[in-house]
Amino acid sequence: MAMLKVVLTTVVGAVGALAASRPYSSAYLEKQFSQTFADSYNILKYVGGIGPYSDRTGYGIDPNPPPGCAVDQVIMLMRHGERYPDATTYGRLEAVLRKLYSSGISQWSGDLAFLNDWTFYISDPGYLEQETFSGPYSGLLHALRQGSEYRARYGHLWDGDSVVPIFASDYERVIETARYFGMGFFGYNYSTNAAINVISENATRGANSLTPSCPADTSLLACFYASRSLPQFNVAAARLNSQNPGLNLNSSDIATLMSVAPYELQARPYSPWVDAFTLDEWVAFGYIQDLTYYYCSGPGDPYEVAVGQVFANASLALLEAGPSHGTMWWNLSVQTPLSCAELQFNAFFFDFHSAHDANITPVVAALGLDVPSSPLPNDTIPFPNPYRSTDIVPMGGHLVLERLSCNATSAPTPPGVYVRALINEAVVPWPTCQSGPGFSCPLGDYSAMIARGPNFAQMCNVSALGYPEYLDFWWDFNTTTELNFQNGSIPWQQTYTRVNG
Repeated sequence: MAMLKVVLTTVVGAVGALAASRPYSSAYLEKQFSQTFADSYNILKYVGGIGPYSDRTGYGIDPNPPPGCAVDQVIMLMRHGERYPDATTYGRLEAVLRKLYSSGISQWSGDLAFLNDWTFYISDPGYLEQETFSGPYSGLLHALRQGSEYRARYGHLWDGDSVVPIFASDYERVIETARYFGMGFFGYNYSTNAAINVISENATRGANSLTPSCPADTSLLACFYASRSLPQFNVAAARLNSQNPGLNLNSSDIATLMSVAPYELQARPYSPWVDAFTLDEWVAFGYIQDLTYYYCSGPGDPYEVAVGQVFANASLALLEAGPSHGTMWWNLSVQTPLSCAELQFNAFFFDFHSAHDANITPVVAALGLDVPSSPLPNDTIPFPNPYRSTDIVPMGGHLVLERLSCNATSAPTPPGVYVRALINEAVVPWPTCQSGPGFSCPLGDYSAMIARGPNFAQMCNVSALGYPEYLDFWWDFNTTTELNFQNGSIPWQQTYTRVNG
């Protein structure tokens, strides 16, 4: 016992001396790691596919190549960047705003007090469906920045001389996203070393498209939008109506009004509509977006999984062939990867699509990612939510498949070739195939997993219509730079001619 007292006295004395000799500067008072995580309060995570881009919530996996591994091939599928609403959405927004302004209220109160000074952010209907070009969430700025960042990450895959095809579906906003991405990636060499290939979205292209569709999926048109199934929208309507007598909003009006905020943010740095609703209401708004994607264009619709299999099969062919037979593929469209199999650098594929949130979610489902173990309920919100569309298809959302060549690994698997997926900059492992470095999947196991997917041609009955049954434009592309730049001004849309009624 006496010995113990001596030891304790010695230790305490030493610690006291150390503390006395060390100044109490701010460096020693700051925490190495924050204990506050406020991401769950970020509104961008509750706007589904209609809001500005946000990185996916990750799992703590390093997005850099694992030690001993190098990326030797990249296949990217990217949605267009932030945009103005399409004509149909604009019609709904205009109708509900007209309902507000025709209510006879001259002085707005409560959560809608900002309407006394607020102006609609669409100054010309001609902007409809085009990329936004102003504000910090600008779609064109996003595409340019994305290209620049990917040059830093994957620039080693380009030999500095070869012409690289970039694939885009034939919506103007998609083509512009592809162009600005290309300018960001190639910089001064964009005009000579990028080759925009525009792929028609016509349904007659069948599987040979960035945006294949399934004629057999007759239930798609009846897909529901479950805003009335959740009580939060009725609560919001009652609150705003009580604050502004004479207003007669219903739950459907609330869902539409809430969508003004994420669209406004794509052209402006700030939207007062965000603060007009509570976080509970935003959580409910995000969930009805999740329901729509899950049941209409995701794992809840087996026909759409078959649609996504087109990309899964074509990209598998590229990964199995490897960089000696392929190239970097970039597709700007809603759901198609590109492949430049005959290019000398043959390491990356960039694809861009248009309508197009609904083209990425089928691909993600076909790849076996973000597939809940049971169907989503439409009357309650599950916590945690197993299917968050904002993590998959925000504006500018993108899926990247990386082929890893590993000569030494710290994992129990041997050196070889592996595949991993990144969705919006976060590594997303396959639930049943993650034994490789950095939780990647061995190429052989990945091939077997993808081969078990549905047959698009048979399930969607495209052969009976005489449509193409497989994707081949990745191997049959143009290297002309004729479409790299816009020729003349973009014509304004003529569908609507009124703003704010």
